[in-house]
Amino acid sequence: MKKMPNTVENIKKKILELKGKEVDLYINRGRRKVASMRARIENCYASVFTVKTLEQAVATYSYNDILCGEVKISIV
Repeated sequence: MKKMPNTVENIKKKILELKGKEVDLYINRGRRKVASMRARIENCYASVFTVKTLEQAVATYSYNDILCGEVKISIV
């Protein structure tokens, strides 16, 4: 089976499927700083998506962050 290439459109579709579900986020903040958190995907917009952490904090990430590998998502 042929693997689909990662494009922004494919990433948007995958994030839209995960809307409302809990996920684990791994964020590369540079200089060996990696943050991890459990969050729920709240909304999907044209160029960004928002997540709400268990502490009720809202964070916004772009689909390009996932494409570049700065943000990784794993399903809980």
